[in-house]
Amino acid sequence: MKSGLLKHLCIGVGLLGAAMLTGCANRPKPLYHWGNYQPQVYEYFKGDGKGHEEQIATLEENLQKVRANGESLPPGYHAHLGLLYIKAGKEDQVKQQFETEKTLFPESSSYMDFLLRKFKK
Repeated sequence: MKSGLLKHLCIGVGLLGAAMLTGCANRPKPLYHWGNYQPQVYEYFKGDGKGHEEQIATLEENLQKVRANGESLPPGYHAHLGLLYIKAGKEDQVKQQFETEKTLFPESSSYMDFLLRKFKK
C-alpha cells in the first residue's frame, strides 16, 4: 500500500515540477516585427480598401515604431512601400525604398534592380 502511494506521489511531484519549469520558459523574440504589414498587403491586392496615401501613412507609422524599438521589418516591407509610392506618384521615395530593401535583404537585389529599371521607363 505504501509503495503504491509513494509511486503516485513521486509521479505527481514530477509532473508538478515539469509544469513549473515549462511555465517559466521565455519565448524567443521574433526575428521580424510584422505589425500590420500583412493586412496592408492584403488591402493592396484586394484593391477595395484604403487609398494609397492612407496605406503609406499606416506603413510609415509602423516603420517609425519599429525603428524606435530597435526591431527589424520583414522582407518585402520596403519593396511594398516603394510600390505604394509609385501608385501615389512620389517618385523621389521609390528608389530610396527599393535601395533599402536591397541593403537589408541582398537576396532581393535582382528583383529590386528589375523594379528600378521598370520604374525608370
